[in-house]
Amino acid sequence: MKRIGVLTSGGDSPGMNAAIRAVVRSGIEAGMEVYGIHRGYEGLLEGEITQLDRNDVGDILQRGGTILKTARSRRFQTEEGLDRAAEVLDTFGINGLVVIGGDGSLHGALELSKRGVTVMGLPGTIDNDLAYTDFTIGFDTAVTTVLDAISKLRDTSSAHDRAVIVEVMGRHCGDIAVYAGLTGGAEDVLIPELPYDVNDLCRRIVLSMNRGKQHNIIIKAEGVDISSQELKEEIERKTGRETRLVVLSYLQRGGSPTMRDRLLATLCGAKAVELLKNGSTSKAIGTVAGRIEAFDLAEAMEQTREIDRDMVNLIGILAK
Repeated sequence: MKRIGVLTSGGDSPGMNAAIRAVVRSGIEAGMEVYGIHRGYEGLLEGEITQLDRNDVGDILQRGGTILKTARSRRFQTEEGLDRAAEVLDTFGINGLVVIGGDGSLHGALELSKRGVTVMGLPGTIDNDLAYTDFTIGFDTAVTTVLDAISKLRDTSSAHDRAVIVEVMGRHCGDIAVYAGLTGGAEDVLIPELPYDVNDLCRRIVLSMNRGKQHNIIIKAEGVDISSQELKEEIERKTGRETRLVVLSYLQRGGSPTMRDRLLATLCGAKAVELLKNGSTSKAIGTVAGRIEAFDLAEAMEQTREIDRDMVNLIGILAK
């Protein structure tokens, strides 16, 4: 394999640049030409492809976002778009592709692999919603961002005896909410995977007020089927406690990646090149029990993720 490509797709996540850097420099070291594909699958369809050298990925390890840019592509999701993408890669002589992205991006990679392209999927998403890997690139940084916000909000909430709802990302996966809630000392966490009872939540807030607690931090994943504004109004009406709403939104996607995300991204990128060099079939690369592992791409995409109920239960125990 002489020419490989690398792209970032879907939502950006801290650590994507570290992965790009590892792919480019490891690939060049292995005697390959490495091509950067700009704006994800949409850029692939448009042929936005340039050769990268070592200097092109200098001084990006610590940067958030992605130097290759990213975009969502409806065209790529069609049969015609997939065929076109495979043709573009063939035209450029690229016979190995590294895709850095989340669930949708890696499902797209799987479809490309069915058209004869060898694809290595790297788990680039803050949501931590890919079942084959313990953690995804960007998740640790996103949780760290939420923890910083919780610490600041606790100070001002205690000063005013308030409750605060912190809305975090997670349409289908509540891992950001759970990990941030447990390590940030939240009183309650609402996630899309588990049912909730507003009356029970409000009852716990009142009981904590009676015990003299000065604040209540409630972490709510965006995918929960009640709007954060509606939840705020319900809490105020039922408890009488002044409640504020903070939506962190895209703050969680930005910032310099943590050591853990830089390390995961770097090791996954190097592993992808190693597999391509050795003639591997298409794989999904991630971390299991602290080790970098590669799984058959199709089998990895069939796995489903379950929330850690013990962690959720522990949040309630420690909040009392």
